[in-house]
Amino acid sequence: MKRDKVIYWITTGLVAAAMLTSATMYLMRNPELMQSFETLGIPLYFVTMLGITKLLGAIALIIPGGEKLKEWAYAGFAFTFIGAVWTHIATGTPWIAPLIFLALLSISYLFRLRVSKAS
Repeated sequence: MKRDKVIYWITTGLVAAAMLTSATMYLMRNPELMQSFETLGIPLYFVTMLGITKLLGAIALIIPGGEKLKEWAYAGFAFTFIGAVWTHIATGTPWIAPLIFLALLSISYLFRLRVSKAS
């Protein structure tokens, strides 16, 4: 049980930290990031929306309680990572990082279920 909790918190912490970092870059309108979105033809207002949802999702993953909210955060991040992998493959840019975070998210979710079932 202790091992499951450790794996759950490590993977959840990594995903949450990555999404908090990403949200900060989106909301601070990192110039390199903005250029990438412009190149893809994605409107800049969409970047702000993504930044806010990433911030809220990361908070939802790490706060206690709010089980339904956590489910939505996991689903939202899964769609985000799948979309990121697809976009990077389509544009010929490196796609391994979002795939790794999709794997970490999956491990976090599976161990969350195991920890919840055990308690």
